[in-house]
Amino acid sequence: MNDTESLEKIARLLEEVRDNQKVQLERQAESLALQKEQYQVFLKQHEKTARIQERAEAIQQRSSKLVNRIQRFVPFAIAAVFVLILYLTWLLFRVFR
Repeated sequence: MNDTESLEKIARLLEEVRDNQKVQLERQAESLALQKEQYQVFLKQHEKTARIQERAEAIQQRSSKLVNRIQRFVPFAIAAVFVLILYLTWLLFRVFR
């Protein structure tokens, strides 16, 4: 091998290295684009999950308030029914005497 052949071989090898580096950079760019896209999808899902969680918490809070109201109302309702039963019993004994 003479010097020109060696230089040509080195030049070809350097061109191959350059071409392979270009291909590798293109693949890395594609990979980064895919990762960005996946990250955006993740962010959207996270936002959606956060909104659903907030709605669930709001519904749970309203349910808790409703249960508290019912717990306060039921004893009065039971007392009123008991009083009405006593009144009805008194009326029935009074009529059938």
